[in-house]
Amino acid sequence: MDDVIAVSDPEVAQIIAAEQRRQETTLELIASENHVSPAVMAAAGSCLTNKYCEGYSGKRYYGGCGEYDKVETLAIERVKQLFGCGFANVQPHSGANANAAVFMALMEPGDTFLSVVLSDGGHLTHGSPVNMSGKWFNAVHYPLVYDESREDYGRIDYDEVARLAAEHRPKLILCGYSAYPRTIDFERFAAIAADCGALVMADIAHIAGLVATGAHPSPFPQCQVVTTTTHKTLRGPRGGLIMTNDEALAAKFDKAVFPGLQGGPLMHIIAAKAVAFAEALDPSFGDYCRQIVDNAGALAAGLLEQGCHLVSGGTDNHLMLMDLRPSWPETTGKQASAWLEAAGIITNKNTVPREERSPFTTSGLRLGTPALTTRGMKEPQMQQIAGLIGRVLNDQGCPETIDTVRAGVLELCQQFPMPH
Repeated sequence: MDDVIAVSDPEVAQIIAAEQRRQETTLELIASENHVSPAVMAAAGSCLTNKYCEGYSGKRYYGGCGEYDKVETLAIERVKQLFGCGFANVQPHSGANANAAVFMALMEPGDTFLSVVLSDGGHLTHGSPVNMSGKWFNAVHYPLVYDESREDYGRIDYDEVARLAAEHRPKLILCGYSAYPRTIDFERFAAIAADCGALVMADIAHIAGLVATGAHPSPFPQCQVVTTTTHKTLRGPRGGLIMTNDEALAAKFDKAVFPGLQGGPLMHIIAAKAVAFAEALDPSFGDYCRQIVDNAGALAAGLLEQGCHLVSGGTDNHLMLMDLRPSWPETTGKQASAWLEAAGIITNKNTVPREERSPFTTSGLRLGTPALTTRGMKEPQMQQIAGLIGRVLNDQGCPETIDTVRAGVLELCQQFPMPH
């Protein structure tokens, strides 16, 4: 395939080759990213990209969809087996589209829903004022516990969730987060929702792989609807997914996805999703997800030894959120991520609880272990990487330190090559 592109379009081929080198020679610690298998990548680049398949299996608006019906049905059946749910829609192009479809199906413009304070770990689609979820609906945000003297510091303030739910009587309570390092108590959310007559939506985009393998509790049966991306810990192609056990809700979600929000589904991506779901059903994937969690724990412990401050003091899942302010008050997340990238360590700047800086600069970094685990790294490498990160931050981006750390990163990358 690379040779075909090189002949047809050398300029694009050069860009792809450069990006491949970048991935091979850097350490990917962005918690929302992963490295797919060659089989997933091949399916995503297959001839299935050539077809329009508006509608659903057996009810298409175009002819010639027989094989596409088969692959979409296969993907759905694998999802149901993987997550233990009754119904699934595999057509959303992204997690954002999946969330939008649920909102469209369950609420009218102006209706109220609850979600976490966005700087505390929420997502753009959880009620940001610049997103349709915040423009069209009334988002009320619940916080984390901010008092560091409390044992539950940095965790969801469930008492405040209950108080806000009783006060605002939302149609929907949203849980599941973009930068939350602790286990979610789905049963607690279900109890709060039952008291105010709300439905519960779990956005498990980050933890889907962990949920599928038992490394994190499942949102079923406590949550009426579950959305996710299919990349991140699930290690599939970039795309979205909606799941439920309620047949009536499933019909509403199907209509919201098509024709409500999307036209023709991306059938090559649905095929790649099917491949990824099959990989996730293999027992070895459970070992992989448990190693992700073990690696995250080891990385968090190593960072704490380096003097880093972690929100909630650590992690239960695949990610951790570093608050730079206690140790390096003048350093922004933007600066820190740039220094680390120069050293070959890829992270992302992130807001932290009680954020005082803009989302473009931030006071924190988000780090995760899915991609490193895909490369075969384990706890000793996490300790080593924590030391490299600590050197860069403690030396405040000193060029000589960055060069030294970059050499160590390259050595690690050579020892643990990308999946081929």
